[in-house]
Amino acid sequence: MNTFPRVVFCIFLSFCLIDICCGQIDVEKLQKHVSYLASDALKGRATGSKGNLKAARYIEKEMKRIGLQPKGEEGYRQYFDAKIAGQYTHDTIRKAQNIIGFLDNQAAKTIVIGAHYDHLGTEGIFSKDSIHRYAIHNGADDNASGVAGLLELARYFVTNNVVESYNLLFIAFGAEEWGLLGSKYFVDNPTIDLKCIHWMLNMDMIGRYNPSTGLLIIGVGTSVAFDSILNQVETPLKYNRGKDGRGGSDQISFYDKNIPVLFFHTNGHEDYHCSTDDADKVDYESLKQILELEIQIIQQSMQYEQLEFIWTN
Repeated sequence: MNTFPRVVFCIFLSFCLIDICCGQIDVEKLQKHVSYLASDALKGRATGSKGNLKAARYIEKEMKRIGLQPKGEEGYRQYFDAKIAGQYTHDTIRKAQNIIGFLDNQAAKTIVIGAHYDHLGTEGIFSKDSIHRYAIHNGADDNASGVAGLLELARYFVTNNVVESYNLLFIAFGAEEWGLLGSKYFVDNPTIDLKCIHWMLNMDMIGRYNPSTGLLIIGVGTSVAFDSILNQVETPLKYNRGKDGRGGSDQISFYDKNIPVLFFHTNGHEDYHCSTDDADKVDYESLKQILELEIQIIQQSMQYEQLEFIWTN
């Protein structure tokens, strides 16, 4: 039997499969990212720990594989000293890093997309687990879910065969749990001009969607455009709009620099800051739908030359 037609068909099928994977959010990739970042092998990704460094290397490798340009101060890395306040001992300084990748569309302005990758580790500090306080706190929802979303959004925009009208800067922040230290360091030592930032989207705990309470989109009041943008998107998800730009995560650092922000969050739950926040509890289908909603919002925001900032305090 002539094998040539079969070879041609296999090549054609391979390209079709590649095309299917490109330009849409992939649930299997979300599961892969969360499962690794929230595995016991990383021991909870506490700032300064070996597990945290493994997480940083993983994110860096994924950004490079996806095709993002390095936009840190040393390749993809932006190193900083994280001052850790001692609960029972003296304060310590730990080495930390932001991991930063850039999709350069040769545009004048840039949209920042962020998520923190550190968690509590095994130190017991900030733990709400009264029984297993010093067990590994894997932080699947907090915030492996957000980092998985960060990487999938990056892959989507790199592979969607569209040159967008804005650049996209993807930042995995370090040391968030200790007081938003990574994002604060970035806005004080930016690797792009802050004046060129169109707006900032932050994801923190987006893996436990509850249909009864819905998704929270916080920061809608930081620009007059956000209500109009949200009125144009379509999603099966229930979501609630919050006006304030604060809300306890890394978008605050950008808000404090007069940059419009949106913060995506699926509410607290019984596993928050506990040793039970594991990968098998993440709702990956809803996580996919949240990212699809964010894609619509990002693309709608590109129709505006400027998002005028409003101080919401």
